[in-house]
Amino acid sequence: MAVLVVAEHDNETLKPATLNAVTAGLALGEVHVLVAGSGCRAVAEAAARIAGVDKVLLGDDAAYAHPLAEALTPLLVDLAATHDVLMAPATTTGKNILPRVAALLDVAQISDICGIEDAETFVRPIYAGNALATVRSADPIKVITVRGTAFDAAADSGGTAAIEEIATTGGQNLSRFVGQELTRSERPELTAARVVVSGGRGMGSGDNFKLLEAVADRLGAAVGASRAAVDSGFVSNDLQVGQTGKIVAPDLYVAVGISGAIQHLAGMKDSKVIVAINKDEEAPIFQVADYGLVMDLFEALPQLADDLSGSP
Repeated sequence: MAVLVVAEHDNETLKPATLNAVTAGLALGEVHVLVAGSGCRAVAEAAARIAGVDKVLLGDDAAYAHPLAEALTPLLVDLAATHDVLMAPATTTGKNILPRVAALLDVAQISDICGIEDAETFVRPIYAGNALATVRSADPIKVITVRGTAFDAAADSGGTAAIEEIATTGGQNLSRFVGQELTRSERPELTAARVVVSGGRGMGSGDNFKLLEAVADRLGAAVGASRAAVDSGFVSNDLQVGQTGKIVAPDLYVAVGISGAIQHLAGMKDSKVIVAINKDEEAPIFQVADYGLVMDLFEALPQLADDLSGSP
């Protein structure tokens, strides 16, 4: 089978989620990576170095400077003629583009897969991750988004794939990019961090997240939040972890003042080690935690920050 993986990038660097999607693609067949962007040759070269990739398709066009679904869909529909599977990471970008592609191809999208049984059978979470469904597709072309935390990242070096420049379809004038507001932080990106420290409604206010940030800085961690904290206005929604936020699977996940609603657990339960700090010993988060501390977070966080900094 020929599998086309849509690379996620910013025209300069390849996003880590692409590596996880490549691993999923390799379980199905020969993997080609599509790098569609503007001035993105460096991204294509990085994709060519991914272990296991057979070929990189480079579509360089000003219309692809930003990953608008309306612009990229015609290109993917054309490429579907020579591929059996179209695949992308289940990120905001992948989840924006592939449903449109599936609709135009008149096939059912298979979303957020976390397992592959054979070329037609896949496993995906349902009910906020509380159950796994095994689904079979008889569609001639499979359109799939991949849950990155369920697949190991492919090695980003060692590959020698050829780079092939392809004809582009240009803009469709259905939408235009107006602007973006990016959050700048010296901390690791949330979905790629090895350690994540998240706060919930129990933090009480946005100002109290400074206590969380002190611990995160000492651990070199990313800061996350539950939906309750985001809805309360404590932090911006780009920090949200959960079913309607970002899916993370770090080596260490520290949940502070988070009760453990199933929507939040769906976004972090694959973490290698989970530590929960909550003054309510009956909080559901303790059911999934490897280590739990029943303590008021306003006492625990300053002590933890001091211990991590080596203060007496």
